[in-house]
Amino acid sequence: MNSLKIILIIVFSALSIDSRAQHKNSILIAAASDLKFALDSIVYVFKTKHTGTVDITYSSSGKLFEQITNGAPFDLFFSADNTYPNQLKEKGLGNSDVYAYGIGRIVLWSKKIDPQKEGMNSLLKPSIKKIAIANPAHAPYGKRAEEALVHHKLLESVKGKLVYGENISQTAQFVTAGAADIGIVALSLALSPNMKNENGKYYLIPQSSHKPLVQGAIVTSHAKGNDLAKTFFEFVKSETAIAILLHFGFTKP
Repeated sequence: MNSLKIILIIVFSALSIDSRAQHKNSILIAAASDLKFALDSIVYVFKTKHTGTVDITYSSSGKLFEQITNGAPFDLFFSADNTYPNQLKEKGLGNSDVYAYGIGRIVLWSKKIDPQKEGMNSLLKPSIKKIAIANPAHAPYGKRAEEALVHHKLLESVKGKLVYGENISQTAQFVTAGAADIGIVALSLALSPNMKNENGKYYLIPQSSHKPLVQGAIVTSHAKGNDLAKTFFEFVKSETAIAILLHFGFTKP
């Protein structure tokens, strides 16, 4: 073996070791959009106690699940349901049990009207031209919104008014920006500083009108050997993290 080959082997080996070392000191989280403010707050507190880099990608649970199954290098997955994390586990792409970190709620939110006055029947008002919900095809909050509409026998009446966000965060943006008159959004977003500053009002949709939004998280197989990922996963189970989740409207499973 000539000296150039030996040098290249040493360089590539060093790069590989350095890459693994960097990975063990950083984590990349895939998280459902309803968690934007709650999880950001949890990470903020976590970083005051631990060194390392924590990055989060927010999107719809279904799209994140698809990315992970296609090899995206996420270390943890926080879904807006527990179905997607359990499917990762079944596919051999999990490196932990699924942890149910909270139960989410959906609300009617509007700047145009006060939905508390008429509840779900607010959607039938003539002044309501566009109703925003998350896409039920890949967003659990969209699925629950659709279930609530069916439960209240409203889906057929309002179907022509529906506009779909790619995720629950975009759905909230539709109503805060005025692109929709009212929307079915996550309580966790309605309680966020951003939406509170919009001076909108919300109506808490009864849980009896849809399946429970039990939300689960899992450490992925990509995080094998990553102690920081496991440490963060355990931190999410702490009283500190639970208190933050409760503050943003989640309830304990």
